[in-house]
Amino acid sequence: MLSPIERRGKLKAAIRALSGNFLEVYDYVIYGFYATYIAAVFFPTNSAFLSLMLSLTTFGIAAVARPFGAIVLGSYMDRKGRRAGLLLTLGLMAIGAITITVMPGYAVMGIVAPVVIVCARLIQGFAFGVESAGVIVYLAEIATPRNRGFYVSWQTASQGLTAMLAASLGFALAASLSTEQMASWGWRVPFLIGCLVIPVLFWLRSSLEETEAFLKSRHPQGTGEVLRVLAAHWPVMLIALGMQIFTTTIFYLITVYTPTFGGQVLHLPPLGNLLVTFCVGLALFILIPIGGALSDRIGRMPLVIVAPFLVLITVFPAMSWLIAAPSFGGLLVVELWLAFLSAMHLAGLAPLFAEIMPAKARTSGMALVVSLGSGFFGSFTPAINTLLIEMTGNRAAPALWITFTAAIGLASALAAMRFAPTASMQEAPT
Repeated sequence: MLSPIERRGKLKAAIRALSGNFLEVYDYVIYGFYATYIAAVFFPTNSAFLSLMLSLTTFGIAAVARPFGAIVLGSYMDRKGRRAGLLLTLGLMAIGAITITVMPGYAVMGIVAPVVIVCARLIQGFAFGVESAGVIVYLAEIATPRNRGFYVSWQTASQGLTAMLAASLGFALAASLSTEQMASWGWRVPFLIGCLVIPVLFWLRSSLEETEAFLKSRHPQGTGEVLRVLAAHWPVMLIALGMQIFTTTIFYLITVYTPTFGGQVLHLPPLGNLLVTFCVGLALFILIPIGGALSDRIGRMPLVIVAPFLVLITVFPAMSWLIAAPSFGGLLVVELWLAFLSAMHLAGLAPLFAEIMPAKARTSGMALVVSLGSGFFGSFTPAINTLLIEMTGNRAAPALWITFTAAIGLASALAAMRFAPTASMQEAPT
């Protein structure tokens, strides 16, 4: 049992770690919220569809760098410590965010403008390749086995808070600026706000203490050793990847893709779409910690099995019902249902990953799984959904993509039952 002083110390450490994670997730996903405006500024063509696809593909191209960041920065964190790695990722993410904020458009810089934007996204992807996993590992290592799910849940809950902030800013801007002002400069304001708080977050993270679990563990001597450890545990890595593919695609669908889907596909007013996104973020922020606490009581496996099963049998009927009569209320109902299932899955999955990964390469293993799943499946989800609708002519086509990933997630969760931990994280397979 922890003393009140120890609990306050762990709470402060968690807040410091999460503050930086919140900004890094914000800077990474805010691009997707304003993809339509970015398309016009940096990727102008004679086709609105082509411009949007170029913009969304650039959002997704950060995925290319994420596995490299997972290996390089993840190995750095496993060798040098969680604190040092979290400071480094924050610095790299800041470089990408500032570049996107101040870069002139195609009309001024020509082809240089989109090239620089792509480079900025690659830098962000490289940093983000380890950020979420690094924070999850940090929280898991400062928690006790009895409350690990609740502690770790706040990393994913902070992503809901990110969606709320991005949607709130978008709502305020759309309500106060004209369409011309938004297209000209208004879309840059959320990026600028993210840049302004970077110094505060550096100050917060610089005071992080290293985790006791890391200090007491034997660290790998180099990236080669880390890769050998991960290769030896390839079944765990493959199963974890399957579960990550599902959780990330549904998360990107209900957060990043919602403003585009509501506006471009359902032709609903932008303010309503942003309000739906805000409600989704609020639901995630509330439900994920509840799910984390529930996973501490009943285990991780029920959550990671039931959630994809329910998505598998409900997402297509729900999406078909929505497109039959598009409305703000219909979009809200469908998105909140998917948000509930996403929250439960995220709440069980994050602590499960920390518990089943090989201890010597815990950060690298988690980061690689998250970067591959989130990068190549999550980041390209908006682009894939847009392409599916264009190819099929069916506005419910995004349900096909989520159904496919839910099937992968369910099969992987069932296979993961043999790896479900029965002891503390420190005693998990090494």
